[in-house]
Amino acid sequence: MTRAAERLALSQSAVSHKVKRLEAGLGCDLLSRRAGAPLFTTEGERLLRYARRLVALHDEAVLSLGQQPLTGQIRLGMTEDTSGGGLARILGRFTRRHPDVAVQTPVSQSLAIAAQLEHGELDIGILQLFAHRARPSDRILARDSLHWVKSPDLRLDLSRQVPFLPFDDNCFYRHWTMEVGQSQPPGLASVLTCPSGAGILCALHAGLGVRLLSTRQITPEMEGLSEPLPPPPEVAQIVRIGSGAGASAVRALVDEIATELGQPTTAQAA
Repeated sequence: MTRAAERLALSQSAVSHKVKRLEAGLGCDLLSRRAGAPLFTTEGERLLRYARRLVALHDEAVLSLGQQPLTGQIRLGMTEDTSGGGLARILGRFTRRHPDVAVQTPVSQSLAIAAQLEHGELDIGILQLFAHRARPSDRILARDSLHWVKSPDLRLDLSRQVPFLPFDDNCFYRHWTMEVGQSQPPGLASVLTCPSGAGILCALHAGLGVRLLSTRQITPEMEGLSEPLPPPPEVAQIVRIGSGAGASAVRALVDEIATELGQPTTAQAA
């Protein structure tokens, strides 16, 4: 309700009233109001599918009648954890609306994506970074906190270095950990390097080492840590436009991603 109110420039109570009025008109509950239950009821999920089809058809009609068609090629870099879900739906819809726009979507690590944007090798990048390093021009999709986690099966011997599970050299978690984490005893040691998030999670569950994960990635099977590891900074998931990328198709896709998946405002640099 809060996010919908911000998007619509209405109060939260006004949005709640509109939803209740819609439910009364349809004669069924659309939102589940029980703690721990899914957001939508079965009827709400059905209405959501119809609503998305209606909005997509409306936008398609407006684009076909009122604007010049978009053309060109977009190189969109993204991280592994953002390559599915809502983003996949947006890309599918975008390519259907704009058949003359070719979208290429390589998957890579955040630091690699940032470097490719700077070198003009990508037009758009969806990546993660520490929140205080976001630029004023970045579009913020989400902010989250980081936590040290391990498997309950892993017994740490604090007289020795803590085993750490990073990605490869393009992992900014690894850069920060090797710099800050080594500043206090017992320090950390990389015991497995893997470019795949799935591979890192398998190693984590097997008890091979500790890992930094965002709140949304933590599951009940994981055990949180505090001492003796340093508290990590907040992270942000952003959309960034590459240097020299100014095509109308690029701006249109960025607007769709930022409006649907995150905050439509620009980041404020710390």
